[in-house]
Amino acid sequence: MFSVQSTAIPAVMVVSTTWHGDERGSFSETYQQDRFVQAGIAASFIQDNQAISRDAGTLRGLHFQKPPAAQSKLVRVTRGAIFDVAVDIRPGSPTYGKWAGVELSAANRLQLFIPAGFAHGYLTLADDTDVLYKVDAPYAPATEGGLLWNDPAIGIDWPALTADIVIAPRDAALPGLADLVPVEEWRL
Repeated sequence: MFSVQSTAIPAVMVVSTTWHGDERGSFSETYQQDRFVQAGIAASFIQDNQAISRDAGTLRGLHFQKPPAAQSKLVRVTRGAIFDVAVDIRPGSPTYGKWAGVELSAANRLQLFIPAGFAHGYLTLADDTDVLYKVDAPYAPATEGGLLWNDPAIGIDWPALTADIVIAPRDAALPGLADLVPVEEWRL
């Protein structure tokens, strides 16, 4: 069974695929373009990325790329678990500044689709977490931007951890929502 469900922000969608198992293990078509297009996800993915985080409590994000290199992403976890978050940064959107979050894990096998116009980040919930994600535009450093992961104006309800957050210095210094320069190409 293939299913797509909206989150609290309709453009951010949780994808579930059918897994078939036997004595050898299991198998799934995790991405099949025609099915995704029929479900309303028409991104043309061009690149796969992989991030491995050693420690639970590793926070990556909140990142985005602006046009002309804006990225949609399809995120899944092959080992461990994350709390995956998307923040709407489309000016004029009724959900501007709101967030949607979903736990993705090797156990639940869910995927999260995040369209362009959203800042994206995640917190690892287990040691040795392996995250794979597809993007529909290549990495372009000149277009990258970000938001502060714990900005009270956004109010993300991150899961409580017993360990300290591990975060890159550049991510810890990202601006808050109030300082974000609107990307007019995303205006709704």
